[in-house]
Amino acid sequence: MDTSLKPVARNAEETLDPEDWASVQTLSHQVIDDAVGYLRNVRERPVWQDMPGEVRASFDAPLPQSPAPLADVYREVTDTVMSYPMGNIHPRFWSWYMGASNFTGALGDFLAAIQGSNLGGGNHAAALMDQQVVNWCKEMLGLPASASGTLVSGGSMANIIGLTVARNAKAGIDVREYGVAAMEKPLRFYGSDQLHSCHRKAMEALGLGNRALRRIGTDDELRIDLSALRAAIAEDRAAGFQPACVIGTAGTVNTGAFDDLQGLATLAAEEGLWFHVDGCIGALIAIAPENRWRVAGIERADSVALDPHKWLHAPFEVGCALVRDAAAHRETFAVTPEYLEMTSRGLASANWLHEYGLQTSRGFRALKVWMSLKEHGVQKFGRLIDQNIRQGHYLNSLVEAEPLLELVATTNINIVCYRYRPEGFSGERLKALNTEIMLRLQEEGTASISDTTVHGEHCLRVAINNHRTRQGDLDLLIRETLRLGAEIASRS
Repeated sequence: MDTSLKPVARNAEETLDPEDWASVQTLSHQVIDDAVGYLRNVRERPVWQDMPGEVRASFDAPLPQSPAPLADVYREVTDTVMSYPMGNIHPRFWSWYMGASNFTGALGDFLAAIQGSNLGGGNHAAALMDQQVVNWCKEMLGLPASASGTLVSGGSMANIIGLTVARNAKAGIDVREYGVAAMEKPLRFYGSDQLHSCHRKAMEALGLGNRALRRIGTDDELRIDLSALRAAIAEDRAAGFQPACVIGTAGTVNTGAFDDLQGLATLAAEEGLWFHVDGCIGALIAIAPENRWRVAGIERADSVALDPHKWLHAPFEVGCALVRDAAAHRETFAVTPEYLEMTSRGLASANWLHEYGLQTSRGFRALKVWMSLKEHGVQKFGRLIDQNIRQGHYLNSLVEAEPLLELVATTNINIVCYRYRPEGFSGERLKALNTEIMLRLQEEGTASISDTTVHGEHCLRVAINNHRTRQGDLDLLIRETLRLGAEIASRS
């Protein structure tokens, strides 16, 4: 029988939407209730705890081939991911400079995901809010309204955006068309020897190479030496290089040191250099009433990198790059293919936000920042910054009051570098002792701190970038440091 003319059975069309919206709604209410409890009771949990073997093994499970009830999926998430977090929302998490998130921002992330907009650009509300949050960042730092900006994943990418514009502006050729090999003179960038490692990555990604970034020595307070910087610029010019950009640091990651931004702005103007500020640690101190003097001069920068997921406590991730010259910013990244041309009406009748960075597809990062700022107001965030800085100096005083503890670096803002130093311990033995203190604090769930090296000396590092921290938490840290130090030293 000829079957060629028989009708072909059509496959049933599918969707990812639930078949039973009512049950999903019930579970969603449970998720919200659990989330509220998760934050409300955060102090009752360890800061961090290691995962048991069975939990770790669960992440080796094979790719799921068939469906599972959503309630079971959620239960697995609560038993694994939610139970064993990094810990940075906990009031005694001080390991790295991260911010502690906030519930309203988390709701913003949820709503952004529900709305699902792609922030590559276009004529829609999310794109306007994205630009509004950038404008608010400019206002907070004192940059002109005519400046440009873009929201990115975080500080590393924000720095790369600013430095890319700097490279193109100072290349002397159309570097987008001809590449860095066509430059007549190799470019030189300058920053202190305390620069964040993302600047090396930027030099490598920009095709300039690590050696294009000259690290300038610092003074006793770990601020860039302006005289040494000026001498390095003159030396490079004489050697046939093209000085292009100076990077000022508003809060180093190691100790929270601040370069003289006013002095750097003046020097950059005199030397004809681009002035970029890495403000991922401290740029937002500009909104803090008691401490904004520390960033005087940031408003003179040609570009600034900052991190709303730090002192604005937005949920991860969101950074911001600001560029004074909006035209230079757009000219560095804009590409307009035929399928993304602007129209006079409709969805494409607005700016394409992807023309200011590397991503064409962009998440709706602005909503979590916008909602938190609307709820609390910028003045409260400024007070919280001042609060963390006061807490840093309070911890500094606790260290100074204890004979067995030693400060290793000046406390500038909210980063305290200290160590437990009993008699008879030095060198690698002292490092091993303090490393064990750090690990025991983490493993016992008491506090999460990190370690580093300052002026060649190993030390413990406490970065208080947390709106939940209280003075009593710092008292506990010192008591536990002394207890663990004595216990470990007695067995060493």
